[in-house]
Order: sequence, then structure tokens, then C-alpha cells
Amino acid sequence: MPKSYTTLFFAIVLGLLSFSCTQTNSSVDKKTLARVGNEYLTVAEAKSNIPDFVYEKDSVAALQRYRQEWINQKVQINEAQRLGLAEKKEVRKKIQKAKEEVLREALRDYVLASQEDKSGITDQEARTFYQANKKQFVLDEEFVQFRHMQARTIQDARSAKRDLLRGISWTEVARDYAINDKAAIEKADQYQPISMALSDIDIMNRYLKIIGHNEISPIQRVNGVYHFVQLTDSRAKGELPDLDWLIEKIKGWMQLDRQRRNFSSYAKNLYLKAKSNNEVESFNVLPSQPNQNNIPQDTLESNPTDE
Repeated sequence: MPKSYTTLFFAIVLGLLSFSCTQTNSSVDKKTLARVGNEYLTVAEAKSNIPDFVYEKDSVAALQRYRQEWINQKVQINEAQRLGLAEKKEVRKKIQKAKEEVLREALRDYVLASQEDKSGITDQEARTFYQANKKQFVLDEEFVQFRHMQARTIQDARSAKRDLLRGISWTEVARDYAINDKAAIEKADQYQPISMALSDIDIMNRYLKIIGHNEISPIQRVNGVYHFVQLTDSRAKGELPDLDWLIEKIKGWMQLDRQRRNFSSYAKNLYLKAKSNNEVESFNVLPSQPNQNNIPQDTLESNPTDE
């Protein structure tokens, strides 16, 4: 369920106002990243709030950034509390609204977890959906499958390229030379739209547009890391994608739709139950046929001819 930045901000404020993690000075050790007043940030807490792909790329930098953000937030919230802003009527209303939004989302998560279909969406269900909706899956641009090497040194990059040319498997090459071998291996099986493929590394994106199948690009140094790409497959605009590399996405879409319908049904039953228990009442204070312009009918005549 989409949320505005405002709601998210006040949800964070609510959490920080409601909960705190206090420790004594004697408990501070190398697992503690920072302290603001009586509140401490641990490595475990920081790591749990950092996306995996960010942490895997550079764990030290990710922890440093999160620590500074956490310190800034705590200092600002402490100042807001010192100024008594939490007691202002308009702030209390926003906090209450954020609290209600968090509770609604918690209810949704609880219901979906309790109603979870353990079998999930089957491959056959996904295949049936694909066959019935093929036109929706026609590619609107070229999709590419490729290998992306990120090495710490030029020597590692050259060795990786040489091993690939010798016929050594990508899995083995990635494990030997890639900075993040797990991500390199997993992403090599995926297809991506050419406009988004390594769009944050412009030179690599350009190579993907011009190299042929199985061709390896030149090595390029970008932000201190040595990169090259190898194009392994592509699908042209207007083609239908292979179901094998689309099936998991289809299952994900179908699962989300199932969850949406399940919660809608739950919400409807919840409303009917509240209504039958006389907990809900609507008051008839609205006009049955409002005049939107609020103008008497006899004043609508225009261009009179009796003058």
C-alpha cells in the first residue's frame, strides 16, 4: 500500500517517541555504533535496516551512512521534544494519523499471514495465466541477459576475462574474482530491459547495446572498480519472452492479487460484523439531490429578447 513521505516520516517519529533502547556505559562495546543521549545504535540494528544490496556492495560505507542518518534523526527528535512540539495540537493529530496508518498496515499483514496459502501460486496456474494473457507480455523494448564482472584490481578483471575466454564457467569465474560473487551469479540469469541494464554505469550500458552474443566488452575503471560485461542472450522488441524467465514474476503478481482480494473480503466481513453489532452508524445529513451550482433555476435564462 503506497504511503506518502509525510506519513512515513511521522510513523518514524511515532516509533522513536514510543520506543527507545537504553544501555549503560558499561554495555558499550564494539557492537555499538553510536549514542545519542541514553539511546544506542547497535551494528545488528543498523544492518537490519539497510537493504541487502546496499550492504553487500560496501558494508562499511553503508553502516557509516546509516549511523550518521540515525544520529541526525535522534538529535532532531530530541530537540523537537525539548521544544514541546509533540504536545502541539496539529502535531498530535499528525502523529495519531500516522499511528492509525501503521495499525491498519499491521492488521493487513496479520490477516495475510494468518490466511497465507502455504502452497502459493503453482507453476501451472502461472502458465495458464500466461497463455490467456499473452498479448500483455509482448516486449516493448529489447531485453538482455548478461554477465557483469566487478573486480577490485585490473589484474583480477583481466584474469576473469581470460578465464571466460578459456571456457571456464561464469560461476567459477565470479567466485574467484567478483567483489560480490553471489549477486554476480544470480543476476547473470536475469533478463533486463536494455534501458535499465546497468543504467547507473553508462559505459557498460552502451557496451551492452553494441556487443554481440557472447562477446566480452573492454575493461573499464569506474569509481575505483574494474568492470566488464558479456552479453549472453537478448530478446527483441515485439517478441514474447520465454515463460521460464517470466514465470516467477507472474506468480508474484498473482500472489499479490490473491492477497488483495483476500484482504478486501476480510475488510468487507469486518464492516458487516461491526454493522450487525450496532458499532457503525451513518447519519442522513446530506441533501438527496444537491444543486451543484446552487443557483435558482429561474436565473439561468440568458440572452433575453424582450428588451
